[in-house]
Amino acid sequence: MSPSRKAGHQARPPDFSAREFRASLGMFATGVTIVTARTARGELVGLTANSFNSVSLDPPLVLWSLGRAAGSMAAFSNGMHYAINVLAADQQALAEQFAAKGTDRWAGVAFTEGISGAPLLAGAAATFECFNRSQYAEGDHVIFVGEVERCAHRADASPLLYHGGKFYTEHPL
Repeated sequence: MSPSRKAGHQARPPDFSAREFRASLGMFATGVTIVTARTARGELVGLTANSFNSVSLDPPLVLWSLGRAAGSMAAFSNGMHYAINVLAADQQALAEQFAAKGTDRWAGVAFTEGISGAPLLAGAAATFECFNRSQYAEGDHVIFVGEVERCAHRADASPLLYHGGKFYTEHPL
């Protein structure tokens, strides 16, 4: 427990709306990923996420988060492995396809199977094959920490970026 929690301290209530908070968060440019897995029954699961970050080099750890109400929560929270696919600049349509609700997200998607069965998307700028090491419920999301068992990247790939509710491609300064 943190020192402030031990002392009974709490954060002040927010003086902004959820809409203002979301808009402010959107000003932080991020990469775009698709997190994928295969359920115990063999079903493919995947979703677009921009909540990806490195945690540790030794051991190699990464994190991402998923809304508690997400339809794929059971598959990711109960599964032992998943893959994080960092999208390249030419994969905006794929990001949109995996963000859509009520459609077959896997229609026409080229992938190979990773060492633990999680799909690795063709053309991704980087892939991280992860053991589902730990999960932390915070607010309306669950933070997943993955221990990277295997990774690969395309050194020549330009990233797909997301900022202010729009997709961008990288343009070096």
